[in-house]
Amino acid sequence: MLGCMRMDSVVGLLRDLVAIDSVNPSLVPGGAGEAAVAARIATALRAGGIAVELTDVAPGRPNVAGVIEGRAPGRALMLCGHTDTVGVEGMAAPFDPVMRDGRLYGRGSQDMKSGVAAMVDAAVRVARNGGLPRGRLVVAAVADEEHASAGAEALVAVHSADGAVVTEPTDLRVATAHKGFEWVEVETRGRAAHGSRPDDGRDAILDMGRVLGALEAVEARLEAGPTRPRLGRASLHASTIHGGQALSVYPDRCVLGVERRTLAGELSDVGLTEVERVLSGLAREDTDFAASARQLLTRPPHEIADDHPLCEELRQILRRRGLDDAPTGMSFWTDAAILGRAGTPAVLFGPIGAGLHGPDEYVEIDSVSICRDTLIELIRAFC
Repeated sequence: MLGCMRMDSVVGLLRDLVAIDSVNPSLVPGGAGEAAVAARIATALRAGGIAVELTDVAPGRPNVAGVIEGRAPGRALMLCGHTDTVGVEGMAAPFDPVMRDGRLYGRGSQDMKSGVAAMVDAAVRVARNGGLPRGRLVVAAVADEEHASAGAEALVAVHSADGAVVTEPTDLRVATAHKGFEWVEVETRGRAAHGSRPDDGRDAILDMGRVLGALEAVEARLEAGPTRPRLGRASLHASTIHGGQALSVYPDRCVLGVERRTLAGELSDVGLTEVERVLSGLAREDTDFAASARQLLTRPPHEIADDHPLCEELRQILRRRGLDDAPTGMSFWTDAAILGRAGTPAVLFGPIGAGLHGPDEYVEIDSVSICRDTLIELIRAFC
């Protein structure tokens, strides 16, 4: 049907964004980064008469921030989304935005160039249709969310607001909470020796097997443990493992990466504490056991009260549109936690899609337009 009529501006922008490679180079060595997609977003905002700032958070990896000032004082609203994507392994044509059966396919279509297109087009339409009678709007497209959120960290050092919408994919639901995470690296140390000399060697990989068995028990306790409304339970899993030199050599080192998903109320180093407790127990059982752990990164969970004015305004708009306004939670982590920690209360709201980080990622096209139109209403109501 889109081919028979003038394409909605938000769909045209989304196609342009998906067609640009913005794989995060911190995740995939040689990844293109966010420069080209940031330039396209800046062009769209400037075409709407919006003042734009481009700020590098790392060499060649810019944030984009557009600002609309109201004609009178009022509340400030921030719309925020990330421009980087994960890698494209297993995808035949990741940057070819194919539209089929009401869906748009391509890397970043769901996560989260559809949400970015919706918020940018919403801001442009507000600017072109009289601007803001009052208040202030900040539209921020940030780098590096898929790795360490350098973009969001740089954003909150400069901009704040009375409320923010992070346009991650939520199936057009109001998401008021999400989990946090912690990354922990574990190393077991053995002794290298020829494979024919067992008395001279110590197998660091077999020692890591003992660690994995104990961590499985930790995960079982979490599975049986407390849950949070809208989020479920905390969890722990082994993510990566490396070790060994050759088939005929006892491995002197094995390194394991562990991820711990966290809930509100848990300490920021809860995963490290659990791992260190496991290592201490194994060392008591075997005085020759040698291992250590360190925290690589930790990010907090996020929550905003259901009765925050931003949530109430957004839910009213959804009710008027005949959409589900019941608050929900997201299992994945987002930059909303960075905004909230810095003093800008944030809610999640974005389009419908599937295939997050997978080879068949897509977004439902109509939902992108609905998201954009909802954001326009919210901007005028909240500001």
